Amino acid sequence: MKFGTKTIHAGQEADPTTGAIMTPIYQTSTYIQASPGDHKGYEYSRTGNPTRNVLEENLAALENGKYGLCFGSGMSAIDAIIKLLSPGDEVISTNDLYGGTYRIFTQIFENYGIKFHFIGMDDADKTEALITKNTKMLWAETPTNPMLNIIDIEKLGQISKKHKLLFVVDNTFATPYLQRPLDLGADIIMHSLTKYMGGHSDVVMGAVICKDEALAERLYTIQNSCGAVPGPMDSFLVLRGIKTLHLRMQRHCENGKVIANFLKNHPKVGEVYWPGFETYPNHEVAKKQMDDFGGMVSFNLKGNKLEDAIKVVSTTHYFTLAESLGGVESLIGHPASMTHAAIPKDEREKTGVVDSLIRLSVGVEDIEDLVADLENALNKL
Repeated sequence: MKFGTKTIHAGQEADPTTGAIMTPIYQTSTYIQASPGDHKGYEYSRTGNPTRNVLEENLAALENGKYGLCFGSGMSAIDAIIKLLSPGDEVISTNDLYGGTYRIFTQIFENYGIKFHFIGMDDADKTEALITKNTKMLWAETPTNPMLNIIDIEKLGQISKKHKLLFVVDNTFATPYLQRPLDLGADIIMHSLTKYMGGHSDVVMGAVICKDEALAERLYTIQNSCGAVPGPMDSFLVLRGIKTLHLRMQRHCENGKVIANFLKNHPKVGEVYWPGFETYPNHEVAKKQMDDFGGMVSFNLKGNKLEDAIKVVSTTHYFTLAESLGGVESLIGHPASMTHAAIPKDEREKTGVVDSLIRLSVGVEDIEDLVADLENALNKL
């Protein structure tokens, strides 16, 4: 089954009772049992819900995995993964990552005796040099948020197998339309389904996908025990969104390419971060592991003035100033004061998240309108 067909059909069958072609919203908390333990596969909706389970099967198929688990948010998916660890364990993570991930690592889990090391994982050899007997997990985003650094998944997969580590890839920016980390050596894939997978900025949800049965059972235990599960309506919305994932992502990529090249040639723009440039660091790695370069573009302004960045993000029209990314509408954000405000200034600036950095989630609107919108905002500086 090809990818576009998977988005529409994988894990989904017509409802056996009515023949409904769309998976019903099973808005129920509990299920009838003929006698204690004798039921039709469901007993309580924290443990399992038919709408959610169809989505979980669909996600597993899209990532070429075997097991999918959905959570109430991307953060609760991260929470479940880190709960696989024990006090004294150590994690090596990229130093450029979503601010919420950094926050839960440092402000929550470090209190429970788990240590995190943040480095530039675009150099696999430096990553391996940090591994000790206490290292239990590698955590990567690629492309990273918001600097769009590219990390070699295959190389890190080889390193993780060599040292018997769990290797987690946050695939939110790329989605399985662009890359499938399980095929490249990752053990676990994490998604904020809120973003491209849902695609319409109308739901908050996370997911975890893996291939190993024993690992899946441990995650299922955490999911059921801690209970951070999504409801059936949200599961239905993400299922519906995924049906157009391949169409949306194609347009996101097309528009992202035009925007990146427009910004690269604008006299008031400094650096432009987009992995499709041939001179971009690790561009060849991106070409190898991705099918296209995505719709996320970051850039900074010449002069690096905070007030200039605030003016630009507050002046656009079609690029809406808002948190999040991956919806059909274009969004513009200021990472230093929004998505990455949880990261201390000196730490974020080491990775390039300076005061004038602007992050774009390029939507699927007509590209001429998007270019004109940015040109108008930049020309007001």
